[in-house]
Amino acid sequence: MHIIRFIHAGQTHFGRPVDDTFTRAQRMEGGLFEGLRETSDVLQVDRLLAPLVPTDILCIGLNYREHAKESGSAVPPHPMLFIKSSNALNHPGAPVLIPRRSEQIDYEGELAVVIGPRDAKNVSREDAINYVFGYTIANDVSARDWQRDKNLGGGQFARGKSFDGFCPLGPVLVTRDEILNPNALKLKTSINGEVLQDHTTADMIYDVPALIESLSSTLTLRAGAVILTGTPQGVGMARTPPRWLREGDVVTVEIEKIGKLSNPVGRE
Repeated sequence: MHIIRFIHAGQTHFGRPVDDTFTRAQRMEGGLFEGLRETSDVLQVDRLLAPLVPTDILCIGLNYREHAKESGSAVPPHPMLFIKSSNALNHPGAPVLIPRRSEQIDYEGELAVVIGPRDAKNVSREDAINYVFGYTIANDVSARDWQRDKNLGGGQFARGKSFDGFCPLGPVLVTRDEILNPNALKLKTSINGEVLQDHTTADMIYDVPALIESLSSTLTLRAGAVILTGTPQGVGMARTPPRWLREGDVVTVEIEKIGKLSNPVGRE
């Protein structure tokens, strides 16, 4: 099932999109994890929202072999975890704003895993997919200077990854029954139509079951947690010269079987 979250006449609803333009949706009743039921109402989509408000945004760094190579980094012996704060959540079509305090803003197209309908704790690899509710697309927007400069962000990831609006999600949430193998999906990221990332989730160092097993061994993955599974090679930071996002750009992340997440770039 394809699920969207949207605003109609000032009210927020879940729905099933009627077409690929997301202009109309068949309204659903109930909660995302308590069970959604289709109604006969077809509503105009006044504004498309991120398909859920995550309980946590958990991110994995250096999880593609080719990206680790372009970054000049060794393959991590365990999944590298960092966290984006809730204010980073952004919506399809909403602007990503270049903040006043950084000009080194980068894109990272990623497959996002949504945990649910139950919490996951100490889950085995063999059982991990049973704790996946579905999948969506993310752009792990990053202020590279704040991420890497110890005098700015302290030399850790969270500060540079958690500026307002630095985590667009969407446009749809695709339930797990429609994606039998999340590690066999094509992924592309383009800016203004120029393809800059073009790879496959098969290049992940730690696949989706391995990530769930590892993360759930030390923390409870609450229903609604979103795991950003890493980005492939082709990020702006690794280019010569670096390709930072500029005002007026449009960033589009496309993942097979899910769709396209597009966001314009503006300035704070």
